[in-house]
Amino acid sequence: MAFQDKTLTCSDCGATFTFDVQEQELFQQRGYTNEPKRCPACRQAKKSQRGNDSGFSSRGNRQMYPAKCAQCGKDTEVPFEPRTGRPVYCSDCYRKVRPAR
Repeated sequence: MAFQDKTLTCSDCGATFTFDVQEQELFQQRGYTNEPKRCPACRQAKKSQRGNDSGFSSRGNRQMYPAKCAQCGKDTEVPFEPRTGRPVYCSDCYRKVRPAR
């Protein structure tokens, strides 16, 4: 399919932007079926906002829980809430006990 540049209107700011041939080919390669509804600036702003809200894309914002390593007894922090009856390891001990990939 031969693509042609398209002029679209941003749903956030109302500005017009060009959905160029290279971007259309990239969308097709990734399996996207819808055209973008935001201009590149609004897409980047939305992406930045999502990254700051979720905690998953920015490890600095991730909630950590205090724990004691089941192997060496060292105090550590883990990114999940420890449950009774399940061992928790510090990062050094975890590297030793985790299954090889």
